[in-house]
Amino acid sequence: MANTKTDVSPALSSRRHSGSCSILVLFISGIGMLLLVLILRSLLGDPVEAKGCRMSYMRPSYVHYSEFDTEHTRFASKYKLFLYREQGIDDEHKLHGIPVLFIPGNAGSYKQVRPIAAETATYYHDTLRHDGRSIDSGTRNLDFFTVDFNEDITAFHGQTLLDQAEYLNEAIRYILSLYSDPERVGRDPQLPDPTSVIILGHSMGGVVARTMLIQPNYQANSINTIITMSAPHSRPPVTFDGQIVQIYDEVNKYWRRAYAQKWASDNPLWHVTLISIAGGTLDTVVPSDYASVESIIPETHGFTVFTTGIPTVWTSMDHQAILWCDQFRKVVAKSLYDIVNVYRASQTKSRADRMRLFRRRFLPGLEDTSEKNIALRDGASVLNLDHKSSRTVPAGDRVVLNRLGSQGHTMVHLIPIPTADVSIGKRFSLLTDVLLLDSDESNPLDILVCVLFDQPGSMTARDSNHMYVASSPSRLACKNVASDAILLPASTRQTREPFFLEGENAIHPFSYLQYEVDDLLEYNFIAVVEKASSRPSGFVIAEFSDQEAIQKTIPVSLIQIVVFGLSISLGPDRAMAIDLRLPALTSSLFAFDVKLLNSECETRRQLFTAMVRQHLNRPYESKYFVNVTDCIPREYAR
Repeated sequence: MANTKTDVSPALSSRRHSGSCSILVLFISGIGMLLLVLILRSLLGDPVEAKGCRMSYMRPSYVHYSEFDTEHTRFASKYKLFLYREQGIDDEHKLHGIPVLFIPGNAGSYKQVRPIAAETATYYHDTLRHDGRSIDSGTRNLDFFTVDFNEDITAFHGQTLLDQAEYLNEAIRYILSLYSDPERVGRDPQLPDPTSVIILGHSMGGVVARTMLIQPNYQANSINTIITMSAPHSRPPVTFDGQIVQIYDEVNKYWRRAYAQKWASDNPLWHVTLISIAGGTLDTVVPSDYASVESIIPETHGFTVFTTGIPTVWTSMDHQAILWCDQFRKVVAKSLYDIVNVYRASQTKSRADRMRLFRRRFLPGLEDTSEKNIALRDGASVLNLDHKSSRTVPAGDRVVLNRLGSQGHTMVHLIPIPTADVSIGKRFSLLTDVLLLDSDESNPLDILVCVLFDQPGSMTARDSNHMYVASSPSRLACKNVASDAILLPASTRQTREPFFLEGENAIHPFSYLQYEVDDLLEYNFIAVVEKASSRPSGFVIAEFSDQEAIQKTIPVSLIQIVVFGLSISLGPDRAMAIDLRLPALTSSLFAFDVKLLNSECETRRQLFTAMVRQHLNRPYESKYFVNVTDCIPREYAR
């Protein structure tokens, strides 16, 4: 049999190879087009978080310290130091207050100090300087210094970061020396000269601030308070320069090693507090996860918080808006005045007091570790009662009051506090749309905790003439608990977001009180004091709830939720505030739609609508959703 040899021509082989390449190209192109469509769908179709910042206004001026020259620093020809002055408020040249240094971020401008510095000047000028209690406690205005880095790129160049840190340490040394010069200072000469400067850093400026403390020219104890905004503490935003990665490693190791020391005397950072504030999902420049400091410092010295959870802010903000956002800058300004004390050389309160005040100002207040002022025994007043102007609420009943003050006279509603033998796991909750104040006679509502006045060991009355109701046989010693009130965004049929925008009607927040019964065992009653009013308005809801009614853990897997969804039914007798815990939903890679359905369509009697708080602890991230209930006809309810 003859063998037949078949030759494949080069042209045919080339066509087959070309055909296979065409299929591969089409396949890859198809995948690329599909990904592009999905990206566009995500950008255009998925809801974008609303921007809630209101604009800020200021009248800036700057004083250049040309004397801070090459005799003080080798970077004098490259960088400049300025003092911010608010026109019409601040003395142009004299230093009257407490030094604060603003550090701009990557390619940032020294003028970015304007919004916060202007707010601090205005707040002190209009409010604090007229408050004798604040002045006596050591509050003074703030002298804001800022540095011009010529918009250097610190995120991409490690040596630039080190140069800035070195320059700033010399700048602090120079700033502190200014307060020893009588010609430059208008302060009381009896006050101690400042030995430290408060640091405010934006973006990479926050990283530079932490780097300053490990530099050879750092002056010990010249920094004890650092507040950073959108700063990438945990890792560098880009890794083009290997030196940046090395600097991050060195700085974070130093801070971790310092706080790992057993004794305070061995910790060079013992008196340093660090508050890291993240802008949330709208910040597309620095991922907010990078702002976390939980792995770097202990909770006793600092924390990370998202702007969406800060009381009265309640909105995410982009990388630049965090500097000028009006409601946020107001909180920052107040927090700075909270912690200053001009009578101490450090110009600030103790570390423990600073942390307590920062938590009070920046955290939502619903944390398990939230500190209560209810334990303080001072400030008691006598409350006299009679049967016409007071009532005792039956044990276990919910108090619901509407149109406060409509009765024409002061009315006291006494809620008995459960005794120790029946109080295990109970919680007291109160919600009102009235702003609770410590000492305001015009306020339509007071919330007090009381003991029988003639009971052994009861509180001593500070003012026996301070009586809400006419004389009667029953007397209570009471303490106002307004200082423990937690602000929550208002949730009504008219609200759409937790915030209001410029030009819109102001939305006044709700006040919320929450106590574990263990906090109340030394008291007998909670008194809801409803004062007479010519214009009745407002509501109050208060109750004691059992632990099993207020906290529910749903043991369901992620696969079950993805495949079948999840439906949770809450009965009509549910607690006012419920904590639903879903351990399976811990991944940030999944997004879920949540709907709250109400079988009761009649809303005319509704005092408030449902509100959802989605939150994480450490870092402290809270996100509020208001007016989220959808009404469904009763015949479709299950």
